[in-house]
Amino acid sequence: MAMQSVDTNARTGRRGFFKKSLAALLGATAAVVPLAAGFMVATDPLRRKAAAGTVVKVTTLDALPADGVPRRFPVIAAKTDAWNRFEAAPVGAVYLRRMADDKVEALNVVCPHAGCFVDFLAASGKFHCPCHQSSFAADGTIDDARSPSPRGLDSLAVEVRKDGSVWVAFQNFEAGRPDKVPVA
Repeated sequence: MAMQSVDTNARTGRRGFFKKSLAALLGATAAVVPLAAGFMVATDPLRRKAAAGTVVKVTTLDALPADGVPRRFPVIAAKTDAWNRFEAAPVGAVYLRRMADDKVEALNVVCPHAGCFVDFLAASGKFHCPCHQSSFAADGTIDDARSPSPRGLDSLAVEVRKDGSVWVAFQNFEAGRPDKVPVA
């Protein structure tokens, strides 16, 4: 009889161990799933890739006069900030000017000195930054040697498609630097 009691206790002990182990394993699995989901949500903005250099349709060639005078156009594109995504939001602006042979040049409207928006003054045919008096020629180069801007206006890649639409690889660059460093 003593032998049977020892055998029953051994079986119950093993069963109890397996039951407790299985319960702990199921409990850990049930806890890991919501913790992993929470971690993924919290780190989502860090894992997203920047949309720098996004090619965006800005206008049509017909909207650009052939006189070579720059015209300002808003850049509307998908925008993501932290956890939100907006399909059509203003992300910046560009100056476009139509050149000979229907070529188009694009300049970012942001002054490379301190990040202010530049204005094109048609009377002088130059860009002017109202913040620190930087002056740029119509092609975006620095016009005045006393200009505090470390570089000319930032040019952007442009594509004129067969249907006459004008697409720009829009991107912002760091202000205050002599070299063009994209903002991530």
